[in-house]
Amino acid sequence: MTHYSLPTGFIAACGCTPNSTYYPTAALSQMAYGSSTSYGPACGQCFELTLVDAFTANPRFYPNTTQSVVVKITDLCPLSKSGWCNATSSGPNAGGGYLNFDLAWPSTSIPNSFFPSDVALYGTSCSLERTDFGVWNVSYQSVSCQEWEGYTNQTALGSVADLGYTSCCPNNPVVDDGLCPSYSDNAGLPPTIHPGSGADTIFTNIPHILFLTSIVSLSAYLL
Repeated sequence: MTHYSLPTGFIAACGCTPNSTYYPTAALSQMAYGSSTSYGPACGQCFELTLVDAFTANPRFYPNTTQSVVVKITDLCPLSKSGWCNATSSGPNAGGGYLNFDLAWPSTSIPNSFFPSDVALYGTSCSLERTDFGVWNVSYQSVSCQEWEGYTNQTALGSVADLGYTSCCPNNPVVDDGLCPSYSDNAGLPPTIHPGSGADTIFTNIPHILFLTSIVSLSAYLL
């Protein structure tokens, strides 16, 4: 798992309501997300993420407390030529993972102390009181969105109506059978593109990893 900055009130790739940003959300790496743009089958899905270890730290850091958060997928972490969201069916990312959760953090709904450290061993970084390792191994489990902090706030659920067919953000896909289709597949767009250059490399043989509504308990280790 990594983290990225998402402004409060921002409408991300799935088209979820702006108020969803007041609660824990995450982007998912493109192959798992299921679309190269706009919404995909992962939109609206909820996962419980638990920190395992900061494997890039030297020495490797294992927290002595258990930190978990339930997030709703509202955004896409696009495929890139490097980084932690660049796994394809041909190979994993640099940490050996085939999917990556990119947590929206800092966040008003997640304390700054969510990511632990050992100040005596690793010191501090920037304005934080501890080192921000930036990359973590986590365990994850697909859960009902009733466990998501924003579920009781109706204004944080659903998608932006004005976006019409370019948004899809089910309230609780596991229960409501509200799986979103792949926007890029339906639009005939290449499923996986490395962005950022005039000669983008297109991989048309990479399947999407879909989180089907029948999966209610999925756990593994990943980045």
